[in-house]
Amino acid sequence: MIMHLQASDEGEETASKEDSITYRGGGVRYYPSLPVQARSARCNVTTPHPSETRIAYFSMEIGLDAAMPTYSGGLGILAGDTLRAAADLGLPLVAITLLHRKGYFRQRLDIRGQQSDSAVAWSPQAFLEEMPQRAAVYLEGRRVEIRAWRLLVEGVTGKKVPVYFLDTSVPENTLWDQGITDTLYGGDGHYRLCQEAVLGMGGVAMLRAMGYHRVQTYHMNDGHPALLTLALLIERAGGRPLDTLTPEQADAVRQQCVFTTHTPVQAGHDRFPMEQVAAVLGHDRVQPLTVYDCCEDGWLDMTYLAMSFSRCINAVAMRHRVTTKVMYPNYQIAAVTNGVHATTWTCRPFQELYDRHIPEWRRDNAYFRYATGIPLDQIQGAHARAKRLLVTEVERRTEARLDPNVFTIAFARRATPYKRHDLLFNDLNRLRRIVSEVGPVQVVYSGKAHPYDEGGKALIRRVFEAAAALRDTVKVVYLEEYDMALGGLLTSGADLWLNNPQKPLEASGTSGMKAAFNGVPSLSVLDGWWIEGHLEGVTGWAIGDAGDTPPNAEAEAHSLYDKLEYAILPAYYGRPSAYAKVMRSAIAFNGSFFNTHRMVREYAAIAYNLAAV
Repeated sequence: MIMHLQASDEGEETASKEDSITYRGGGVRYYPSLPVQARSARCNVTTPHPSETRIAYFSMEIGLDAAMPTYSGGLGILAGDTLRAAADLGLPLVAITLLHRKGYFRQRLDIRGQQSDSAVAWSPQAFLEEMPQRAAVYLEGRRVEIRAWRLLVEGVTGKKVPVYFLDTSVPENTLWDQGITDTLYGGDGHYRLCQEAVLGMGGVAMLRAMGYHRVQTYHMNDGHPALLTLALLIERAGGRPLDTLTPEQADAVRQQCVFTTHTPVQAGHDRFPMEQVAAVLGHDRVQPLTVYDCCEDGWLDMTYLAMSFSRCINAVAMRHRVTTKVMYPNYQIAAVTNGVHATTWTCRPFQELYDRHIPEWRRDNAYFRYATGIPLDQIQGAHARAKRLLVTEVERRTEARLDPNVFTIAFARRATPYKRHDLLFNDLNRLRRIVSEVGPVQVVYSGKAHPYDEGGKALIRRVFEAAAALRDTVKVVYLEEYDMALGGLLTSGADLWLNNPQKPLEASGTSGMKAAFNGVPSLSVLDGWWIEGHLEGVTGWAIGDAGDTPPNAEAEAHSLYDKLEYAILPAYYGRPSAYAKVMRSAIAFNGSFFNTHRMVREYAAIAYNLAAV
């Protein structure tokens, strides 16, 4: 049978007091491993002086708190983890994003898996401090005022990274302009272009208003902030027309910028008609861009704009670099494989375990390699606690009773066709036979489909349909409202993390990295980060092979079933110590490398030109 999780409009109760945290927004949101590490300026902390800041990090979305809907998924979560690691390591960095007063969207699923969505209501004042400075951009010839809200992210040594959320909801603006920063990935192309102008051009203007005049590196996290390069070109022009810029001046802007590309899916790269761009930003600002490699067939491509004005371009995994080089053969592409923030994504039972055995793990995530010395029974005990918390919370919110003794698979990703949520249900008869002959299985799903992604919505419905057909043999629970808190529960409470995207469309993926910190091994397609993290039977298991053969859902489903039937379930039920060794190896091998401490150090060396951190 299948149930879906009803998200409470109020603060949620917790499984236990010792494994909960209180959010400033009111009520209690359950999740033990998500400390509120981002503190507002009202917490008597000192802001780093703007004159000391050398790096400005721009991202359309940044996820820092489950109760702040300023993110939609992986891009925003990665950005938040990056900033936490930058604070841990003491990088001289400031971040710019948008406020998103209406969030991404709130998901509701009916009994057939049909998704509906609505705006999210939250109060920025409960989390952020409004700054006195103002900035402005000109859109369609009118002045649009921008204010900023600040959050300080504090690292393990007390260093802080300020994050500024830009907001056009001020009375000086028209009603339409007040809503520009409201909805993440909402509206039409015109709305998105205005948003990206506020983020990129308005972000640079806000930095100047707040005294950030000595920034040496502007990091564009994906193509959405690419218009910051236009703002820097305008600064270089010094009031003169942009078509008077010399190649040396353009190159000076190029030497200030770095760019991270995140998706090998062409539809994920924003493009706007030049007529629309000229109408919004002004013909005199846009026409000079046509001499650079960012305008083609009457379109401004934000990825090409970012690449044209970046001294360093990087993909987010080694395999993703190969894919990106095929898409953009005329550019030099580096690879900085993603990571996740260990302290944020390690659940409390494992935090306590690591504190006893590898107490330096928070300061330096490379210490996770010493997890090889942790006794297996203690890993099993910590995981049992985490699993009970997941089981309890699912039952509290859905009345579905999961069995803590039954092998539990978790799958939680953005619902879009290439993620293939339904691959596990490719052959229901074989799945029934495996469960009856080897051991019982229960599955927990989660993930939102973008409101305009009909293919993603259909995918959720197919999971519901398959689950209904399996109701007598496999219990399936689909949890709605996937967010940071729920992601933390799933990546720590499952026995196996399942990931089966269509190759080669997984840029990196980070959910399996989070699972590894909690001793949860992965069963995954060899794409994205898993090619680098996979050691068969040691850190987890592979679906299919690493070759470049065309994707074959039938063959990959067969491989998935083989691994469950002949390797994973026999170990879990028949050789629990062997399974615990895989759990421990996932911590030691994957945790010690796929973390944002390592990732940010690579950015510092490769992209920021900083000394060792």
